[in-house]
Amino acid sequence: MTETAAAPARSREVMIVLPGLVLAIMLAMLDNMIVGTAMPRIVAELNGLEYFTWVTTAYVLGTTVSTPIWGKLGDLYGRKNIFLGSIVLFLIGSALCGMAGSAMFGGTGDGMTELIAFRALQGLGAGGLMVNVMAIIGDLVPPRERGQYQGIMAAMMSLAMIAGPLVGGFITDHLNWRWAFYVNLPLGGVALLWLIAKLHLPKKRTEHRIDWLGAGVLTVGITALVLITSWGGQAHGYAWGSWQIILLAVLAVVSLAVFLPIEKRAAEPIMPLHVFRNRNFSLTSLIGFLLGFAMFGAISFMPLFQQTVQGASATNSGLLLLPMMGAMMVVSLFVGRAITKTGKYKIYPVIGGAIMAVGMWLLSLQDVNTSTFQTGVFIAVLGLGMGFLMQTSMLIAQNSVEQRDLGVASSASTFFRSIGGSFGISLFGAIFNNHLTASLTEKIGPQAAAAVTASGGQMNSAALDQLPPQIKGGFLESLAGSISSVFGWAVLFAVLVPVLALFIKEIPLRGGPTSASEDREPVPAVAFE
Repeated sequence: MTETAAAPARSREVMIVLPGLVLAIMLAMLDNMIVGTAMPRIVAELNGLEYFTWVTTAYVLGTTVSTPIWGKLGDLYGRKNIFLGSIVLFLIGSALCGMAGSAMFGGTGDGMTELIAFRALQGLGAGGLMVNVMAIIGDLVPPRERGQYQGIMAAMMSLAMIAGPLVGGFITDHLNWRWAFYVNLPLGGVALLWLIAKLHLPKKRTEHRIDWLGAGVLTVGITALVLITSWGGQAHGYAWGSWQIILLAVLAVVSLAVFLPIEKRAAEPIMPLHVFRNRNFSLTSLIGFLLGFAMFGAISFMPLFQQTVQGASATNSGLLLLPMMGAMMVVSLFVGRAITKTGKYKIYPVIGGAIMAVGMWLLSLQDVNTSTFQTGVFIAVLGLGMGFLMQTSMLIAQNSVEQRDLGVASSASTFFRSIGGSFGISLFGAIFNNHLTASLTEKIGPQAAAAVTASGGQMNSAALDQLPPQIKGGFLESLAGSISSVFGWAVLFAVLVPVLALFIKEIPLRGGPTSASEDREPVPAVAFE
């Protein structure tokens, strides 16, 4: 059967598996959004305000640490069972999180500690969800056809980011907060049963030696990096010059220095260094880091601007992100189909990076007088740029390696974007705090500024209405200016994306008419029911 004749049959077979993959993506994306909305209720019931940041940190740490390991295990032992294992682990963690502090564990009053531990377990499972979904798509179809399916996944991610705050708000208002975690169980259960029945990938030989030493050293280094970004300069953390942060930085550097020679000697390295010799792979890894840095670092401040400066409710602030997510969804679908049709992809990260930088610049122009309509236009521009970038970078990374390293490519792309986001949130948080303190001191005086900053620099609408008009006006101006400064700094990182993308070499995507003679490993045959 020719490639042309096989394409419709393969498309039909992939569509059979797609619902299970979509549900897995929804699990990965919805969880943080829902839990973030429910956190105030969780903290109030478990009496753990001083540790609430660890609920997020533990999950991020588990996800980031496990991402490279899940990718490599899939390459070694076959994707299906590894993927199903990550779903099961995620669901176990979700169930335990929902039971934290309950009579099930004795009701000892250590509910927040239990929740933190279970969130870490849940994060370990989550690390395998997105990586394995993208790698499975890579197993099912050649790169030439892969763009349209990854575009669908990007659209589902956008939908989840919209739905998350709405679902979280409904659960918080009408159900017990524990359902923020229990809601994962039916979704995950359906995905698990569907994939067990419908997904059949070639089994791989298991005579491999896992690079346990490399995995351990990499885990230590990643843990140090995540803790630096989570604790550094934060109100509930440590000063950048503190011995704790310096020690973590030293630990991260030493771990990297030890990790490199370990990987060079390992028979099956957890992160094969040879993939970084490929120019396209290295460039897309760096682009992914900058994308996460600029996008997640800056966008995390949008709800604060919308809720405090523009007076939106928590639920409405989620709805106000619709222009960005809608633009991202439409463009992702368009780009995926265009890549499948033409086989060309280099132009999209160039265009996307340029548009993203323009979006960041527009957002840096916001002040207290900016309307919600203007903000919607600005974030729609940002969403357009993200739509050109999100899955194209993954596709280029996968096309840059041999089929046996597909999981590594997928996990590295996700990993660098995640690490970039962690660093972006940390750095932009420090910029925001410094700018806010200086601006408040100038506009409302040192004593009033000290009182406001003592509350974390954030106030709800009820607290703002109790302030004298001059203090309230100065606070809103300072807050708006500080958030705008964050987007201004983000522009400096965003403009590097199209510059780096110009150096990408457009290699024909495997599976197209021009790639039949490439010296590449063939895409494996896939069996379906």
